[in-house]
Amino acid sequence: MQDEGEITGTGERGNGGTRKDGVRAVTRSREVPPMKIERFEMERYQSTWETTVEFNLADSGVHPITLAALVDHSWIREVLAREQLGYGHTNGSEELRTLIAGLYHAAGPEHVLVTTGAAEANFLITWALLDRSDEAVVMLPNYMQIPSLARAWGAETVSWWLRPVPGLMGPGTGLREPAQWGPDLEELERLVSPKTKAIFVCNPNNPTGAVLSVEAMNAVCAAAARVNAWVVADEVYRGAELDGHLTGSFWGRYSKVIVAGGLSKAYGLPGLRIGWIVAPHEVIQVLWGHHDYTTIAPSVLSDHLARVALGPRVFQRLATRTRLILNENLEAVARWVEGMGGLVDWIAPKAGAIAFLRYRPAVNSTELATQLRKAHDVLVVPGDHFQLDRHVRIGYGGEKRLLEEGLRRTGEFLRTL
Repeated sequence: MQDEGEITGTGERGNGGTRKDGVRAVTRSREVPPMKIERFEMERYQSTWETTVEFNLADSGVHPITLAALVDHSWIREVLAREQLGYGHTNGSEELRTLIAGLYHAAGPEHVLVTTGAAEANFLITWALLDRSDEAVVMLPNYMQIPSLARAWGAETVSWWLRPVPGLMGPGTGLREPAQWGPDLEELERLVSPKTKAIFVCNPNNPTGAVLSVEAMNAVCAAAARVNAWVVADEVYRGAELDGHLTGSFWGRYSKVIVAGGLSKAYGLPGLRIGWIVAPHEVIQVLWGHHDYTTIAPSVLSDHLARVALGPRVFQRLATRTRLILNENLEAVARWVEGMGGLVDWIAPKAGAIAFLRYRPAVNSTELATQLRKAHDVLVVPGDHFQLDRHVRIGYGGEKRLLEEGLRRTGEFLRTL
């Protein structure tokens, strides 16, 4: 078991002194085996085709806003245009880190590192945290960056699956609640072992749109605490809840929690490439050191615009916009599923601009997505990219007219199979 708060500066445990902050400073003289990166199939697939199709239903965030919708022209002229294009604060400006900390209970700017998107946040976390001798319990289905990176650093990954759970009969109503994707917490207890360095979760979940209950979140923390492991929570879809109630964070539920977040998915600002990590201060210091080897610093323009976005009035406006887009567009998806006559079924998402659909035809999901793209100019994400064949992920956060036509074409195609 690792010491409380221990993340080494090299991403490996070994001989070395311990600093006053409790983080072990490790010096390595022997060679470390090269990192073996797996092909990131989903990102390669999306990057290859998303700009070539007319109907892109592969995006997982809410439709991006324009710069003019974020700030007025006078502000651009008087403030942004005068910004020197140098390096800013490499860990993010104190004002931005303070605004981000305000999204988490009892967090301060010292608990925040600003990154180039949540993807860099995940990279830094796995790099600093995982060694060849470690085990990582990973929630699935999931954005597959985490399990691939864990294996790249030499850790063993253990899959912990969310599964469809039938709705319970409502007490006294005689009505059955909707089905949902849910965790098997007893299975988690069996999977966690003394070798477990961290439990990785994605909440709200990609691709299912499921949201863990408070009880489930606490159970995850308890399972980690039993073996002195970390909980690493990708919370990038937090803020994209259909009912408008902000999903509770894992931050503050346990002393060994690391959270990744960002402005891309829930707030329509992927072009800013602003993500962040929230973690204990001594861990942030180590991660900041790793950040020196990657992107070094966020763009000063993005830092400034992110401060505007996270200001109270603008942030509330962005959250309201997200909720309106998602609720209106999800109704269109629901009508389409209903009209497919059983060819498609789903468990409706609770958060995020993504719906995970199961289809009836006996066709591999990658083959189906390829044929759909070629025949109808529609891009969806195959379930193969989440290790669940006979499913596709649909992004419904874009323009409604494109969504509806993309779904119409998808339905037309499915009826031919």
